[in-house]
Amino acid sequence: MNYLSAENISKNFGERWLFQDLNFGISRGEKIALVGQNGSGKTSLLNILAGKFPADSGSVSIRKGITVGYLAQNPEFDETLTVLDTLFSGDLPMVKAFKEYEEAMLSHDVDRQTDAITQMDALQAWDYESKVQQILGKLGIVDLDKVVSQLSGGQRKRVAMARILIEEPDLLIFDEPTNHLDLDTIEWLEGTLSSQNITLLLVSHDRYFLDRVCNVIVELDRGKAFSYKGNYAYFLEKKAEREAIEASEIDKAKNTYRKELEWMRRQPKARGTKAQYRIDAFQEIDKKAHSAVEKSSLELNVKMSRQGSKIIEIEGLNKSYGEKTLVKDFSYVFKKKDRIGIIGKNGVGKSTFLNLLTQVIKPDSGIVEKGETIVFGYYTQSDLEFREDQRVIDIIKEIAEVVTVGTGETISASQFLNHFLFDPKKQYTLVSKLSGGEKRRLQLMKVLIRNPNFLILDEPTNDLDITTLNVLEDFLLNFGGCLLLVSHDRYFMDTLVENLFLFEGEGNIRNFNGNYTDYREWLKENESGQNQKSSGKTQEVVNLDQTSKIQQPPAAAKRKLSFKEQKEHETLGTDIQKLENRKKDLTDLLNKGEGNYEELEAWAKEIEQINENLDEKELRWLELEELI
Repeated sequence: MNYLSAENISKNFGERWLFQDLNFGISRGEKIALVGQNGSGKTSLLNILAGKFPADSGSVSIRKGITVGYLAQNPEFDETLTVLDTLFSGDLPMVKAFKEYEEAMLSHDVDRQTDAITQMDALQAWDYESKVQQILGKLGIVDLDKVVSQLSGGQRKRVAMARILIEEPDLLIFDEPTNHLDLDTIEWLEGTLSSQNITLLLVSHDRYFLDRVCNVIVELDRGKAFSYKGNYAYFLEKKAEREAIEASEIDKAKNTYRKELEWMRRQPKARGTKAQYRIDAFQEIDKKAHSAVEKSSLELNVKMSRQGSKIIEIEGLNKSYGEKTLVKDFSYVFKKKDRIGIIGKNGVGKSTFLNLLTQVIKPDSGIVEKGETIVFGYYTQSDLEFREDQRVIDIIKEIAEVVTVGTGETISASQFLNHFLFDPKKQYTLVSKLSGGEKRRLQLMKVLIRNPNFLILDEPTNDLDITTLNVLEDFLLNFGGCLLLVSHDRYFMDTLVENLFLFEGEGNIRNFNGNYTDYREWLKENESGQNQKSSGKTQEVVNLDQTSKIQQPPAAAKRKLSFKEQKEHETLGTDIQKLENRKKDLTDLLNKGEGNYEELEAWAKEIEQINENLDEKELRWLELEELI
């Protein structure tokens, strides 16, 4: 059964077409992910399909009787309503009955409470009530009498999502549903959407979420929609095949175009004297041959400031706001190339900790001592700040006219913007006209342009497209400084971090050796163990450098290699084999004795260096092999 159909829809934005004559459909039970680069028109397409604004041409039709729930990136509400009124503003009998029940329970009117319970009984709504309570609990919505105007952006998003899930529409349209959710909530939402018979269209950059929830991937690329039946991993495979076929067809068209162009030039100029069918065919070939759009790729290539031996030393750190303790007696000494992820529910103090570390706010007690050479790069969750009259290039020129890149070369601010996919035309666009993802990309530029050696990234994956995330991951994998990462993107965390700070609430911060998947597996293995919170027992361990103490859950006897360690293990095996081969070749040359004195000496020195490298690499390979 077809729920929604869009025929020949087009949308123009500024001076360019986001898409033209696009056809799109959603059938019952499909879970469709819409993917594409920032600025390709994903959010605009969702708004058109959800009826929030019209297309410039074409039509959208929704099957009669089908209800649609739309979760926008930035939901809008009546600011004067309470959370309770906002959540239960629908006309469904169940929704009305539950709202009356909640209000009655908050009142002291016994007769009203009795009537509300009777109505719940009549509708057999107690299972529904249980489901609603679960939704509110999982999304952390507790202050039902709070006015919407007092909510943060993240709280608004969760209220909007709760309202949709409570109303149970036939078709869900979600724009970046995982933004502003903590990891536990994302996993709950993932399970809810994948296990139920739900029809869903969503935009998300969370690759684990896409892989586990969606059964159709639609890519919006150069104004066209390409559909793939399967999950995200299948899409990547088939997309590569499609692009290879497309490139081959364009190459063939170019060859044919050159031949036909010669024919067009040789023939008489009067159109009537030429075969019209061949002229028409030439125009089609011309269009095909020039259809290849140069796909620019994001280049993250910035110079890292020199880093001394002292990074950051934290001792006895404490921070509270009123009666709420966010950091309690925390100590840690950062080491070179530390790659640490931060995990915890919303509101437990993650952002406060980052602000303490960067000395944006002062602790109640304790010391944060920063090394003299440390240069912070701090990417925050807050929106990009700009004036209404500012253009893209103005934002960068405020910081620097020239930028030093990783090779040591200096480039202009305009060239630096080109590396971040802002072409010369885009550079003079007003910042207010950029998409959410483009603004985030510009914000990332502001961080990297200062050549930091200690990167702090607070939810860097929000609103960035998957292509940009892949490039950012590669850059961070090779980044030589320290990395401190807060992210709800589990794939991102698994790829980049080797250690976790677990924010458990009440100021307690625990240290875990491993990435996010390691941590989840450890939790599963220890579910039947003693509840550490109720017992109040903690195990204290001393860091390897013996300079700081930190609370840590008991480590599992064995742990899996992190993503980076797996890659390192594979690379080491290849490197060792190459070194062994080179050593054999050099030994053969020395044994033959055919070289002159300088060559023999150089070969002998190279063998000595290879032996040192082999010892180092083999030792590391054995360490990783033991973990396997």
